[in-house]
Amino acid sequence: MKALTPSLENYLETIWILGLDRKVVRVRDLAKKLKIQPASVVGALKTLQNRGFVRHEHYGYVELTQEGATAAQDVYKKHQILFQFLHEMLGLEPAKAEEDACAIEHHISNDGLERILAFIEFVKGCPQDDFQCLKNFHSYARASKGT
Repeated sequence: MKALTPSLENYLETIWILGLDRKVVRVRDLAKKLKIQPASVVGALKTLQNRGFVRHEHYGYVELTQEGATAAQDVYKKHQILFQFLHEMLGLEPAKAEEDACAIEHHISNDGLERILAFIEFVKGCPQDDFQCLKNFHSYARASKGT
């Protein structure tokens, strides 16, 4: 995969997510979701189009190419795994887990992500009695934070 900045990865992921709910994605949809100006979106789309990740005609719809869809799905998958780890395993509140997952997804190595996924699968495969250790950790974390 061609190297992408975290910002460009966010654009791809957002196009993917918006495309799941809508038939078409427009510049204004991206601008609203990312809380930025439409002109910034157009600039990023030009870069993504030049790199072969999207198709976009001026004032037209935004479409992911096959390469763009693959990259977007990879970022989205990382995000989901990290959110699950931060929220379910470490007990972070959903909003904070979402924010942290978004920041980490752009920098984590494949090895690091695979290890986190293996940990999640390991914990979920344990008998229910073994979840007590995870519950104890959540209590410990809350107590050490003073909440």
